[in-house]
Amino acid sequence: MLEDQFTAQAFITTDIEDNQITAFHPGAMSFSHRNRIADAPAATLGIVSPDGRDGMVEHARDLAAKRIPFIFDPGQGLPMFSGPELLELIAGARALTVNDYEARVVEERTGKKVAEIARTIGAVVVTRGAEGSSIFADGAEERVAAVKADALVDPTGCGDAYRAGLLYGMARDWDWKKSARLASVMGSIKIAHRGGQNHAPARDEIARRLHDAFGEQL
Repeated sequence: MLEDQFTAQAFITTDIEDNQITAFHPGAMSFSHRNRIADAPAATLGIVSPDGRDGMVEHARDLAAKRIPFIFDPGQGLPMFSGPELLELIAGARALTVNDYEARVVEERTGKKVAEIARTIGAVVVTRGAEGSSIFADGAEERVAAVKADALVDPTGCGDAYRAGLLYGMARDWDWKKSARLASVMGSIKIAHRGGQNHAPARDEIARRLHDAFGEQL
């Protein structure tokens, strides 16, 4: 508890073509480095997403040092890091996840194509909105289709839902393609709901959608 700090706040304006303008104040998030990986001895899986800069750096380093598999997901935090810093943080991860725009930024800053980066870690996953996603792993690129949503209501939080699917698959030692297929299902469920956390699908529904879309079992 930081009595003298506000909770982090984000205000996102989205137009009918899904273009977004975000206003953000980090508040207490700037002190995320006070949360230590060492204080979570039961942790077996992690994700380093946009956060306070020091927190992202320290958490990535500590997860790598403890050999805890994690996803590095720089997102809106990309502008805070140089190319060499990104390469260091990526090097300890099991996977890098970015959208298509962020992938271009990573390539420009590091001087390396995402396919090349993927050969040094487990995978690079690039989301492409309605065009699905690309999985770079094992020296090849796999394309995973987007799953048709019940409605196109609000894209805010779709990337987070997608990453939840990846983490579920990682926790169960699935291959990257199957994990990305579940991730695609989770994104399609989220986009049909207003707000980032107003969806609560049942496991049976997720399993049905995954099977209907890809013939996979949950």
